[in-house]
Amino acid sequence: MQRNNGVMYSNRDADGFSPNDDHHGVSVYRGTVVHATKDKPMEVLRNGLIGVDASGKIVFVKDDASLEDLSLEIGFTPAVRNLTDSQFLIPGFVDTHIHAPQYPNTGTKVDLPLLEWLHAYTFPLETKYKDVKFARDVYGKVVERTLSYGTTTACYFATIHKGATMALCDAADSHGQRAYVGKVNTDQNSPEDYLERTEDSLRLTEEFIEEVLDRKNPLVTPVVTPRYAPSCTPELMAGLGKLVQKYDVPLQSHLCESLAEVKLVSQLFPQFGSYTDVYDKCGLFTNKTVMAHCVYLTEFDVSLMKERGVGVSHCPNSNLSICSGLMDARTWLNKGLKVGLGTDVSGGYHPSMLDALRLAIHTSNAISIQRPADYRPLSYQEAFRLATLGGAEVMALDDTIGNFEVGKDFDALLIDMKSSGSRVDTFDFDSIEDIVQKFLFTGDDRNIQEVYVCGRKVVDHGQGQ
Repeated sequence: MQRNNGVMYSNRDADGFSPNDDHHGVSVYRGTVVHATKDKPMEVLRNGLIGVDASGKIVFVKDDASLEDLSLEIGFTPAVRNLTDSQFLIPGFVDTHIHAPQYPNTGTKVDLPLLEWLHAYTFPLETKYKDVKFARDVYGKVVERTLSYGTTTACYFATIHKGATMALCDAADSHGQRAYVGKVNTDQNSPEDYLERTEDSLRLTEEFIEEVLDRKNPLVTPVVTPRYAPSCTPELMAGLGKLVQKYDVPLQSHLCESLAEVKLVSQLFPQFGSYTDVYDKCGLFTNKTVMAHCVYLTEFDVSLMKERGVGVSHCPNSNLSICSGLMDARTWLNKGLKVGLGTDVSGGYHPSMLDALRLAIHTSNAISIQRPADYRPLSYQEAFRLATLGGAEVMALDDTIGNFEVGKDFDALLIDMKSSGSRVDTFDFDSIEDIVQKFLFTGDDRNIQEVYVCGRKVVDHGQGQ
């Protein structure tokens, strides 16, 4: 058992139940289960039963089944974790866009627009990660904090420094978080002390990919990470596209975040037809590509991204905090794009996905005020889907995580609305839908009692209380 920042990291709860107990290799959770499906933004199983095998895979999901019937079906009586009336299970949150090195600036320095913000605050901070000791300290904190907030999967930007980026992989590995980790690439339009030579950037990126893959940790994946088109030459982006193809790895970057950025791209790359055309012609658009922001997409952009299977990371906090714009999630969803949510630390000032979920709803509401009466803003159920299954789809992981389906990994949060220190009041007349909604709008990490990644309990807020 380990304690970090007041949070217990343990494999056994106070009642002696452990997800790793070997009762024919299956652990069973019984109680209220809430998740999204392909057809429903939120499905509630009031008497749910979820079975998880020793490898962390979900082997059955049932509703309104008796333990006796279950025992007859599977041929043995399993160990059962019975949830209380104040508890429910949800899938782990999927943060599709977060800058781990910017974590020290969280909650500060959001008073400038994007391009000025990068040069005034972000680049000077990121240059510090040439010091691997500094990197290890920060990255340990950001992984602990995001896990504590229920982020079981994160799509991380690191910096140009390979050693520090490996330290981020180490942090995710040691704490058990599922993560895409990317060494940033930039060979133009960045400060002199934060630039790479094109050939060095490609060589170090390939070395990074191979080193991460050689570790054979299924939870940590290398992701090719050109910072954004203005900071990369076409030669660098084309080389990165070849690495994506060679190693069949995901890619992440930024797209159409601010009007000034879109204008800069058109000035820097007049030989291309649009911002998306730059990425596509360089081989960077695949069904494993995650593009952050996507505020100012054209019809051409949307059509191309849909055709290639590119995912959108909606980062409403950052979009509002540094005044980039309002992304219209409803329209992109209606047009068939994959959409998930991102905290975008530190342009986004909060590392919790609950914050991203709430601001996605507020942004959609704000857009709806200016639209015809038949425009439908995001519901809380749809925002919940974006924070879980939608994010898994964006990261091309929806065959592995995102909801509770047989064959997927058990990435889950145990929510308790009567946990010690909870700041949410519930009432006897509240429906389960009311209680879930209260958690999504007013709950926080004090209600997230346990965090599971691939069946392993990686955070336990309840121990020691």
